[in-house]
Amino acid sequence: MKLALIGGTGMVGRTMLKILEERNFPIKEIVVVGSEKSIGKHTHFKNKPYNVIGLEEALSFSPNLALFSAGSEISKTWAPKFSNIGCTVIDNSSEWRMSPGCKLIVPEINANKLSEEDKIIANPNCSTIQLVMVLYPLHIKFKIKRVVVSTYQSVSGTGMAALSQLNNEENNTKGKMIYPYQIHRNCLPHCDVFNENGYTKEELKLLNETRKILNDGNINLTATAVRVPVESGHSESVNIEFFNKISVREIKNVLDNSKGIFLQDNIKSNIYPMPIYAKGKDEVFVGRVRKDESQPNSINMWVVADNLRKGAATNAIQIAEYLVSKKWV
Repeated sequence: MKLALIGGTGMVGRTMLKILEERNFPIKEIVVVGSEKSIGKHTHFKNKPYNVIGLEEALSFSPNLALFSAGSEISKTWAPKFSNIGCTVIDNSSEWRMSPGCKLIVPEINANKLSEEDKIIANPNCSTIQLVMVLYPLHIKFKIKRVVVSTYQSVSGTGMAALSQLNNEENNTKGKMIYPYQIHRNCLPHCDVFNENGYTKEELKLLNETRKILNDGNINLTATAVRVPVESGHSESVNIEFFNKISVREIKNVLDNSKGIFLQDNIKSNIYPMPIYAKGKDEVFVGRVRKDESQPNSINMWVVADNLRKGAATNAIQIAEYLVSKKWV
């Protein structure tokens, strides 16, 4: 296995290196690609130093597999160049997610839709991944009619510069502003850019990506995405209305027996999901499961996951592991 990691010096890229090592992913050779200002710097993998290289050099390396986490513009230009030499690309940007020719994959849900011919595979948005991990088993069992989701997204979802802004504000230090307002001791109802309809791109991603992953264009979903002063871990308040009759006990039973989900729900002992406990873990944590008293066949729940791991890096590497298991890379 010859692997190229594009965007290896960013937050998700560094997390990918860590997870590749943790999961003992079968790599014979690896190259780490960074931006022009990062070329020549060093990073480490399995206690061995690696020089950060550029995209042209990585392409000449002729990798079998390329993990992209360098933004949409890089993916738009370079993912086809890698796929054209027979390399399989798993892309973490938004560039290919809604492309009709690319599959949008969460392995626990739809890895079986992949084939050896898929050369550019899209990794979903972080907030979408943790949401659909919960929706999928419930949709199979009870059929979802409508979802209302409000997100509480950490600053690491924006990147290292946003994390620096939060830390600077906490320490009363002047620095570059990534957000239009301070994030320390504040909440911003503004994730990504606004569209003409008043929704942000992040909110529309939740709708469109959910429909594509679940292969159901009839699911109604509305979202409000909010940035909160948390370093790592996204949280979501989720209200789900079903076509079929449901009970809280049935919902909990389905979730408790679903792969990749950890039911953390004991209000008598104050046990419920929180980003501080999800950090560094790959599961999607679910709690506060309760009946919506205002609407028939509806429930509320609280969903938390590490956005850098299952929300990005781990999901991409799980896709890669599936490809390896099929001997397609």
